[in-house]
Amino acid sequence: MIRVENLGKSFKTKEGGVDALAGISFEVKQGSFFTLLGPSGCGKTTTLRSVAGLERPDQGEITIGERKVFSSRDKIFIPGNKRDVGMVFQSYAIWPHMTVFNNIAYPLKAKRRPREEIQQRVHKALQLVGLGELGDRLAPRLSGGQQQRVALARALVAEPAVLLLDEPLSNLDAKLRNQMRWELKELQRRLGTTTLYVTHDQIEALAISDEIALMNKGRIVQLGAPRDIYASPVNEFAADFIGAANIIRGELIEGPDASGRARVKTPLGELTAAQKWRQDQQGKEVLIAFRPEQVSIMSEGQPAAGGNLLTGELQGFTYLGESTEFQVLVGSQKIQAKGEAGLALKRGSQVSLHIAVEDCLLIRRGEV
Repeated sequence: MIRVENLGKSFKTKEGGVDALAGISFEVKQGSFFTLLGPSGCGKTTTLRSVAGLERPDQGEITIGERKVFSSRDKIFIPGNKRDVGMVFQSYAIWPHMTVFNNIAYPLKAKRRPREEIQQRVHKALQLVGLGELGDRLAPRLSGGQQQRVALARALVAEPAVLLLDEPLSNLDAKLRNQMRWELKELQRRLGTTTLYVTHDQIEALAISDEIALMNKGRIVQLGAPRDIYASPVNEFAADFIGAANIIRGELIEGPDASGRARVKTPLGELTAAQKWRQDQQGKEVLIAFRPEQVSIMSEGQPAAGGNLLTGELQGFTYLGESTEFQVLVGSQKIQAKGEAGLALKRGSQVSLHIAVEDCLLIRRGEV
């Protein structure tokens, strides 16, 4: 278990102080896979390094298991080498002059563990990551995926209470990255190791996480399960950062009512939207967000079920193999839609767009 409470960290620059972390709090449940997701500079790596003991925060508390490893109030700072954590860096940090075996054995040798124990643990770690036959090979003679496995085995060999990973798949090509994310998640599931993961890759976070903290500008914007983060973004930043989204500005006509539904005047016409998150409504200006795959596209005149119905001109499309992406001009705004790969529509033709009310979400403005 990892508990982070009111963590704050500032850095000095030529322009003045910068708040890398502005009082963030979260908890990683025992045995779960928790991801810090966000753009560059959002504070996710600073958070990870603070948990690892590589950064000293200015305020807050960090607890690993039942042990408090940092507290500004109680003046506690446990060094990283005494925190019982294993860490995988973005660059892997593999020693090129060592064999695979010696790279993995290094943490155990540093702790002066008995030779027999080192042999047993390293061989177990090699088998765990699928490198059982490569112990004698020099690290530079490995592929990118194999080097990533070595770094992971080295982090796990001492059986740490917590595993920390800082964008470990970012240096791999797309196909290998996709393969490794599934291997990593399956390995974590089998071992049950509490894992804190950092990435800027939305697809990666959605695929492997039990829970995600979406960060921006040193704050946590939204915290929840991957499905909830994607399906119910709380604000403009969350909707835009996670996947693709159509974001429409509008003005409240009526509501939200007791069921959360509201009528909204927009440049596309009047839309009915749903409010999933409780929020203080100040004024009538609102935002509506919906995903491209939630837009049903059809030739104009085709019947559609109840909901929001728009008409526009098909300006272009992109064939993606399993689906086709469409760009439709409705009034003065382009709407993204996604349909079946075999859907035959002509550029310049008039089309109808149908969006269910529950898919048109009222969201907050802003980035945090």
